[in-house]
Parts: sequence; structure tokens; C-alpha cells
Amino acid sequence: RGNKTRELKESGKASGTGTTIKYHPDAEIFSTIEHNFDTIFKRLRELCFLNKGVRVQLHDERDGRTEEMYYEGGIKSYVEHLGKSKTILHKEPIYIEMVKDKVRVEIAMQYNDSYNETTLSFVNSINTIEGGTHVAGFRSALTRTINHYASQNQLLKNVKVNPSGDDIREGLIAVVSVLMPEPQFEGQTKTKLGNSEIKGLVESVVNESLTQFLAENPAVAKRIVGKIVAATQA
Repeated sequence: RGNKTRELKESGKASGTGTTIKYHPDAEIFSTIEHNFDTIFKRLRELCFLNKGVRVQLHDERDGRTEEMYYEGGIKSYVEHLGKSKTILHKEPIYIEMVKDKVRVEIAMQYNDSYNETTLSFVNSINTIEGGTHVAGFRSALTRTINHYASQNQLLKNVKVNPSGDDIREGLIAVVSVLMPEPQFEGQTKTKLGNSEIKGLVESVVNESLTQFLAENPAVAKRIVGKIVAATQA
């Protein structure tokens, strides 16, 4: 229970680099010491999506089951994976990546013809299932930017009021990932980001990048706004 079994010692020249860690769960500490393959696989796959280009192999010596994970597209691949059973409105996910004030913001999103929103958020690869300031910034900028684009291009002629945030996120799959120094999490479970400055930073990144994407891809923008208008009318 925390005591070293032996001192670290040099054992010779290495043929490669890296670290091997071996451990056994302690039955006096953990109520369950049986490893669940699917739980481990899901988390490792999530990490591979969040860190593009990383390859992980999971092998279960109990039954020989092996899974290898590698996603060159990173969170773009994640969004495509989440929407693989949906009818998508645009083939390529919208992708945003920018470093600002030592914070790296990475967002991928894609619209489909469903009525549900799926937004997953992460901070330093930690799944912030309760969201936080990064998600608030993303949603705020998404609503404002799309409404501004639709209004400027006279795509809201048949709508008496501007689409709400819920209307704009209908049929959206998005992954919001932030890498930052010294994140502050709220609550006991550490699943909600509390850094107030991140909201404005993410808003700025999304506004700038999404405005450029919509201007450069009018056909995609028109399909997205068309779905949003239908949601607003409904």
C-alpha cells in the first residue's frame, strides 16, 4: 500500500525509448478488481480521438481480444464516428483550431437531419460532462455568428424572430476540446470548467473561424441555415 518493493536500478542499454508500467489492483482498496475491457477501450479510443496521430493497442490476455486505435483526423474523426448512423447535411465536418493566449481551442462539428444535439466537451483530455465556460463560449458564438450570417445574406425572410440557440443546435454533433494551463474545475467530480476567461476566448475563436468558413462555403451554409429556419418555424 504505497511501499516500494525495491530501489530503481540501471539494468543496461535500451534498444528503444519509453516506459513500461505494471500494476495489480489491490483487493483491500478496490471493491471490484476485475477489469472491464469495454470501459478501458472506450476511454482509450476517446484519448486517441482527442490526440490525433496517437496509436494505441489494447490486448486482453484473458481471452485474446485485441483492439487497435488510430485516428489521423482527430476530433473530426470523432464527430464522423458519432454521426455515422445519421443522414448528414455536409460531408466534411466544420473544423476549427487556434492557439490564443497559450490556450489551444479545437472544435469539430457537423449537422445532420435529426432533432437532437450532441455536444461533447473536454479540457486537457478530461471529459467535462457538465460543460462549463468553454461550452458556454462555443454555444454563444455559434448562435450569434450563424444569426449574423443568415441575416446578412437575407436567409431569414420567412422567419419572424431570430432563431434561438436551441434551434441553431438542432441536429448538431460537436466536439469541443481545450488545452490550457491551470484549469479550474467546479464541483466534487471535476467535470465542469470554471475559468471565466475561457468563455470570451472560445467565443472569439469560434466567431472568427466560423465566419470565415460560412463565407467560403455558401452552399454548406445555406443547407445549415435552411435546417435552422425549419426548426425555428416548427
